[in-house]
Amino acid sequence: MNDTSSARFDDATWTTLYRIGGIAALVVVIVFRRNFGTELTTFNGLGLFDVPKTAPVSAEAWFALFQTRPFLGLVLFELFDIVNYLLVGLIFLALYGALHKTNRSIMLIAMACGLAGVVVYLASNQAFAMLSLSHRHATATTEAQRALFLAAGEALLAIHNAGTMHQGTGIHMGLCLVLLAGLLSSVVMLRGRIFNRATAITGLLANGVGLSYFITLAFAPALCWMPPTLSAPFRIAWYVLIALRLFRLGRES
Repeated sequence: MNDTSSARFDDATWTTLYRIGGIAALVVVIVFRRNFGTELTTFNGLGLFDVPKTAPVSAEAWFALFQTRPFLGLVLFELFDIVNYLLVGLIFLALYGALHKTNRSIMLIAMACGLAGVVVYLASNQAFAMLSLSHRHATATTEAQRALFLAAGEALLAIHNAGTMHQGTGIHMGLCLVLLAGLLSSVVMLRGRIFNRATAITGLLANGVGLSYFITLAFAPALCWMPPTLSAPFRIAWYVLIALRLFRLGRES
């Protein structure tokens, strides 16, 4: 393959990745609300779903929900976060393609952090494991078996309990790595000309405020609900701005 053919192949590859990344960024906006709690609670008033006002906390309560309404249990156990993180991984791949010429070293670190965060989160999300345990608990024939499955359920909740604010190490680490990747990418955006300053500054706010969650979690846990709440509008805006620019890059390539 000559240099011209190689360049065309490279451009076509990035064009496809830009388009995929743009679509992923827009879809992330839709699934960004992790448990869809407000939306599902609204259905209570319409009589379409019987949604608990708060997510279960104990393994026994989760098993009861999974056994009666498995899809609702998966949703409340942050099933859509799995989709969210997979899409975020595609976004970071597209951002690397767009920004690697601006600062290859930082973007390699950002992409590595982002993809590592996705993998760590996927390994830590216990939604399907809890669903499986609930089925085994329901079909258990002895009290000893049921007690064993309950104990296994409580062990999974120590890793990932969607009903509480305090998650396991893997959940926090996955989020931290993704936010760090977003912050690094925003710094590169600010230094280059591919993305405008509005996108870069929005990314700095979104990921910087999100990272402050871990500081408050360590030193002021009573306030740790505030940073994610404050960062959410910035993160949604950042994804939209990224999507618009990636689509334009896809057309220009």
